[in-house]
Amino acid sequence: MKKSLIHIIFSLLLSSTIVSAQISPGDLSQSHADLEGMSNCTLCHDLGEKVSNKKCLDCHDDIQSLLNASKGYHSDLSVKNKDCFECHSDHHGRKFDMVRFDEDNFNHNKTGYELEGKHEVIDCRECHVSDFIEDKEIKKRKNTFLGLDDECLACHDDFHQNTLSETDCLACHDLEAFKPAPRFDHDEADFVLKEKHIEVDCVECHEMSTKNGMEFQNFSNVAFEDCKSCHEDPHQNKIQGKCIQCHNETSFSTFIGKGRFNHSVSGFDLKGKHTSIDCFACHKETSDPLLVFQDKSNTEESNCIACHTDQHEGKYDLNCAKCHNEKSFLSLNNMDFFDHSIPDYHLEGKHLEVDCKECHVGRFSAPLEYASCNSCHDDYHRGEFTKNEVTPDCIECHSLENGFDYSLFTIEQHQESAFVLDGAHVATPCFACHIDEREDRWTFVDLGVNCKDCHEDEHNASLDATYFNNEPYKCSICHVNDAWSVINFDHDFTEWPLDGKHVDVACKECHFDITAENTLSNVEFKSLDGQCMSCHENIHDETFAIDGVTDCNRCHVTDSWYPKKFDHNSTAFPLDGKHKEVACKECHESVDDDGQIVIVYKTGKLECIDCH
Repeated sequence: MKKSLIHIIFSLLLSSTIVSAQISPGDLSQSHADLEGMSNCTLCHDLGEKVSNKKCLDCHDDIQSLLNASKGYHSDLSVKNKDCFECHSDHHGRKFDMVRFDEDNFNHNKTGYELEGKHEVIDCRECHVSDFIEDKEIKKRKNTFLGLDDECLACHDDFHQNTLSETDCLACHDLEAFKPAPRFDHDEADFVLKEKHIEVDCVECHEMSTKNGMEFQNFSNVAFEDCKSCHEDPHQNKIQGKCIQCHNETSFSTFIGKGRFNHSVSGFDLKGKHTSIDCFACHKETSDPLLVFQDKSNTEESNCIACHTDQHEGKYDLNCAKCHNEKSFLSLNNMDFFDHSIPDYHLEGKHLEVDCKECHVGRFSAPLEYASCNSCHDDYHRGEFTKNEVTPDCIECHSLENGFDYSLFTIEQHQESAFVLDGAHVATPCFACHIDEREDRWTFVDLGVNCKDCHEDEHNASLDATYFNNEPYKCSICHVNDAWSVINFDHDFTEWPLDGKHVDVACKECHFDITAENTLSNVEFKSLDGQCMSCHENIHDETFAIDGVTDCNRCHVTDSWYPKKFDHNSTAFPLDGKHKEVACKECHESVDDDGQIVIVYKTGKLECIDCH
């Protein structure tokens, strides 16, 4: 009885094995391998029916979601009405690829995203890469075509670096090329182009620069309130007011200023008869921008004889305005004032505001010495300008019109001093160097001419003194006067000359430590070595280490990460025959337990049977 029962059980097991082999058409693909086995058939199949689309979509719910939203390739009617197995059949073995189609003849319009312009000729996998997929779960899938967004910035870097309010790239660009931007209409911008501005190349106003280590062209917050925001002032700031009062965009030489120019900004208000007179009745006609309207500069309104003949032949005060006004020479003002020209000392500028008793301490009739400024004023400069016991008069640098707070000393004169101004020093305000903060006063001597005399050493001994050419604080070996951020250092001077991609790397990438808040935490120049792993992550771990050291230079060069020096024939498995045509990843790529792609170079597979 016992032997008969064992025989029956064995017969049943043998029969089950034979039936299973007859029913299953073959092994499932790798992606469905977890569904292998007779007990799992109904997960995909309905008994007596074909493979159920509903069961496919129960598992592939991302496709079902796209169908519900009428999006993607599978929602196209020509695809939607098909059975899943028509395109994605299985039971053809583990290595069978269920996602197969003719990429060259694929109708991309069915996906809902029409390929136009440059998109028509680009290889599918230029776009369908995990870097452009936002969904974390879809991103893990290998060679998937799902998960892409059709926004331009989903695949392309934002050249404008979030500086434009318009985020739709196609508002300005088309799909043929990034440049030019044929859909952009400058008439819709805050600054409408007219006349000569239409002919100007964009880059003349929208400068190219580098921002966040990338090429950048600024199209926002470009100042245009006045012409001088973009154009040099040919009048060198000698004529105040906005340019459009006298000029238009047709030509700079076209003058439209008559009746439009605000003459008050010149310090000479036009009143009365002056308002109706032609400009060139007072000013000489010239096309020289440095001379036009400058022949009467600094002419006080009261200095009538600068233009008019003194009808009184010098018998009275030459300040005609004390008596006359612009309505008519026959119209007189209130004469209740003292004519200071009588004592032969004309009051001008700031002296007009001084109370009489400030100068006339005693009797008004007592004579005063006024041959020079220091007859009344103390030497503020405490003898700094005294040479050979002679102190120059204040009028060499100061004027009565503007007072002692204003200096006539020019940049041209400064260029003749021991410290010639250039670069950013030209734009530096005088007080930045010449005000002694300890005494809160202006000083002009013994300021020094070396960088360290004004600037602190920002490097704090982080820079080897060798690079000062044995002359401490000679900052010019790296810096220029235009800006501290502009570096002009010759790296060939070091023991580590730059070549390949290193030439394009910004200094801060190697020499600066940046915090998470994007602030500078440390600067180091002298303790860096030339080992690749000092800056770059060793993705190979100890795979290629010799005596514990991985020398990247054995395979790589500096102009790219591609291992140009690597020779597979020097390994234990030289490539010959068809092996030369096999892509590296076919042998050196695997998937770990987390589904991540791992590149294994030393596979230990040297025999045919290991791979085939």
